[in-house]
Amino acid sequence: MDNFNKHHSAGPNVSAAAQSGSQITAPVLTNNTITGHVNIIHNAPSSTLFRPPSETTETSATSSVILKYKERICSEYQCVTEYNSLPGEQVLLSERYTQPLILQRHRGRKEREQEIRSSGESFQKVLSARSSDDSVRLNSLFDPHGHGIRPSAVILQGNSGNGKSFTVQKIMMDWASGDFYKGRFDVVFHLKCKEINRICGIKSLVEILSCSCSLTSDQISQVLQHSPEKVLFIIDGFDELRLTQDINDMSPHTDLLQKAPAEVILCDLLRGRILPESFLLVTSRSTATDTLSKLLKGPQRFSEIMGFSEKGVEEYFQKFFQNEELFRTAYTLVKENETLITACSIPVVCWIICTTIKERLKTAADVTSGLETTTSIYVDFVCTLLKHHCQGSSQSIPTLLRSLGQLAERGMLEQQVLLDEKSVYETVSDPAGNPFLCKFLFKRRIHQETMFSFMHLSFQEFFTALYYVLLGKKQFQRKFTQLLPIDKYSSHGICLPRFSAVVQFVFGLLNKDVRCTLEEHGLVVHSKTQTYLKEWILEMGQNIHTHKSLFYFHCLYELNENDFVQQVMETCEIIDAYGVVISRTDCQALLYCCKYIEKLDLTECILSSEIFLMILPVFHEKKVSLNILVSSDSDHDLDELINALRGKTQRSQRIDVRFIFTKLENCELHLSINEELFSICIETSKSSWSLTLTFQCQELINIKWDKLIQIILQEDSDALMSVLCSFAELKKMKMKLDCLSEMWTVWILQIIQNCSSLTELKVDAGLLQEEGIQILQSSDTRPACSVTFEGFTCNKSQKCTRYWDRDLGCNKMVKIHLSSSGFSMKTK
Repeated sequence: MDNFNKHHSAGPNVSAAAQSGSQITAPVLTNNTITGHVNIIHNAPSSTLFRPPSETTETSATSSVILKYKERICSEYQCVTEYNSLPGEQVLLSERYTQPLILQRHRGRKEREQEIRSSGESFQKVLSARSSDDSVRLNSLFDPHGHGIRPSAVILQGNSGNGKSFTVQKIMMDWASGDFYKGRFDVVFHLKCKEINRICGIKSLVEILSCSCSLTSDQISQVLQHSPEKVLFIIDGFDELRLTQDINDMSPHTDLLQKAPAEVILCDLLRGRILPESFLLVTSRSTATDTLSKLLKGPQRFSEIMGFSEKGVEEYFQKFFQNEELFRTAYTLVKENETLITACSIPVVCWIICTTIKERLKTAADVTSGLETTTSIYVDFVCTLLKHHCQGSSQSIPTLLRSLGQLAERGMLEQQVLLDEKSVYETVSDPAGNPFLCKFLFKRRIHQETMFSFMHLSFQEFFTALYYVLLGKKQFQRKFTQLLPIDKYSSHGICLPRFSAVVQFVFGLLNKDVRCTLEEHGLVVHSKTQTYLKEWILEMGQNIHTHKSLFYFHCLYELNENDFVQQVMETCEIIDAYGVVISRTDCQALLYCCKYIEKLDLTECILSSEIFLMILPVFHEKKVSLNILVSSDSDHDLDELINALRGKTQRSQRIDVRFIFTKLENCELHLSINEELFSICIETSKSSWSLTLTFQCQELINIKWDKLIQIILQEDSDALMSVLCSFAELKKMKMKLDCLSEMWTVWILQIIQNCSSLTELKVDAGLLQEEGIQILQSSDTRPACSVTFEGFTCNKSQKCTRYWDRDLGCNKMVKIHLSSSGFSMKTK
């Protein structure tokens, strides 16, 4: 042991000599015991090489404390208590947490406005553009940026319900399990500002920490003093911190054991006065970020949770349902509604929708009949934030929501989604504490400009509608009329809404269940307002069959009162959406209202193949007239659509559809289907001929329709011959030709011989050449099916080769019949 101490005491001298550049001669040690001991010293970790025994023991004790702390964190943070959880009811964090989209930069005014105004697919494109260049993962929040500077403090900003606290729980769990900054942070402490608000009296930092974790004050003090540069403090919900005195007037506190009000100690930690070597991650709503940034030590990094991308929404649904069939059903329902799929970027909305669908399944309700209305989901979201994110507000809920409604209306009428600071403070008493508002700082020349907004334009529209329905009847009628200027282009004098989404939310707020939810918060929709709106929609229903009808369907869908909707639709014999581009959301409302009518006419509507498949279920229930433009980017869509159509045909029903595929240029498909036969007519302006093929429907026909159409477009008669003769179920065929030439006559006779299933063939030729007729007359082979040719014959000495070459000399229309009985020709 003396040899060990001797060697240990020489350490600093050796180090000093090395630093001074002096030559060092190592002593020669021959004693085996000493040599062995020296080897032990050289193999020891560098951190304990020159550490006194007491300090080594202390390090071991600290490691043991941290290990037990991690075990406790894993136990406490592995589960999630949801908003509607019953006592003792929890779910695993791994079954809920989905990585949100996190950006590490401020967005400009135009970018913010684009995000707020866009919806559906356009909104997902905006998010994709943001995520491709700027998104980060949780474990890179403290990485050095481009200049090599590593932040000491990170601001994690996000709107209410965007998952800030959930993300913090994930970070704590990852650190405790060794997946987050392994070796970088020895210990991570989680402080919730809601809990700090409840701490009374004066406390030191170690006492505050002991209130929020499983460690004692002595253990915390030991850990903090050991390696303060490897400590991370997570301050969750800075916007909820109640400061009893002005931040700038607070006297500084620099010692771990120095006592003061909890919020004062926390502010000194944020400033870096206490444990300046430690690191900070602070979550906050945007309304408090500017205050936080002035208080927080540097170097700082700004990051923002934007919510879920489209992939994030899909992943969340998968984790929630943990069943592929249920997941697909639920996700498809939501994706069909552009407003809801946009709102699903907010994680809390995802949870509300998934929970609602799950409850439907428990009660054996038909979840496929449609999701809860958009309005009901928004009401659930608002109620959730009021209960869990608005506890510190001094205003009553009715007052708070009315002021938000007035602000929303002002922005709507002025067509503004970014609201100036002055207007906001004039209308809302405490915008910084309002969970429904977002605050932005923009650079404007040499100054900063503060602007506010709602989370999305749809929430601004919702709060406008909520404000209106809470007014008295006269005020409501006056406000409602402002939304409905007369469309001078409407031949029926229909009132077309200036703000259709606001009107649809108004009708959604009349729903009985929604009104009951509002009444629980002291919000009452006047009965006279309900009567007025129902009378208005009944009056409009008299013209609901016009191409303006989709808007009214949305109103009725949001209202979702079956008896009343049936009353409105009784006056409507036919739905005509002539020339309308039908979206997924339109389709949802359309299908709901279709339950109460006999006939559906979608003449010249423009549909995607996806939406057409959504409409198919009503085909066997209604008289359907379709003449639609179907847009498609997939080679497989045509096969899928045709097979889906055949699958929806029922006994004694006939379906007639016309497709114009954008991918198949200048090509039209006419489909006619009944219980026994399936007929498809393929016409193209690029080809000199077209086909109508009729098949037996009893068995599935495995035909690549897109390839067949390509053969027709390419005018490849040999390839067409091969394909047609391979169809075992082909019963009838009709051809349109410009001219029945010798070549086409031979080709048709070969089809008759080689296609044994064919029982009927009709040829409509503009011109019948003499050579073709002679071949038919002299044909020794008689067909097994009935064959008919119609067209004009040429009487001129100079032969015509095309239908349009004929003049008045070619005016004889003839009909040729060829069968097992022989050849016959009649003049018509």
